[in-house]
Amino acid sequence: MGAYQTVAVGTDGSESSFRAVDRAATIAADSKALLLIICAYKPAKSTGEAEQALGEDAAFHVIGSTPAEETLRDARERAAAKGSVEIDTVAVQGDPIERVVEVVTDRKADLVVVGNRGLNSLAGRLLGSVPQGISRRAGSDVLIVHTT
Repeated sequence: MGAYQTVAVGTDGSESSFRAVDRAATIAADSKALLLIICAYKPAKSTGEAEQALGEDAAFHVIGSTPAEETLRDARERAAAKGSVEIDTVAVQGDPIERVVEVVTDRKADLVVVGNRGLNSLAGRLLGSVPQGISRRAGSDVLIVHTT
């Protein structure tokens, strides 16, 4: 297996997810790979409902497409600062795990970078579905970055 061609990373705008973006960006820069930054969001309904949803589980819940785009813009700037040249950003509506797995599979990413923050949340659930979903279909590696 040669250098990675497409390195994927998910972000929710949190500091720890940005640390995963930094690591993914460094690897992509070293491999001259495409960096694919994914942000999943829930549709914005009423503010009260959004706050309530955030209260339950703030991890990986970006509400609305505008905050998702802003998160991706910040992530892109960080990635460019790490030397990544080719950067694609994707904002997708829906469950972070399902959407990330979908995008990674569609785009045939050969490395998926996830932060270890709350392994019971994204990384844990993603790793549960990555071996079943991605690695069989896309044969991708998974890197867990210690972001806490």
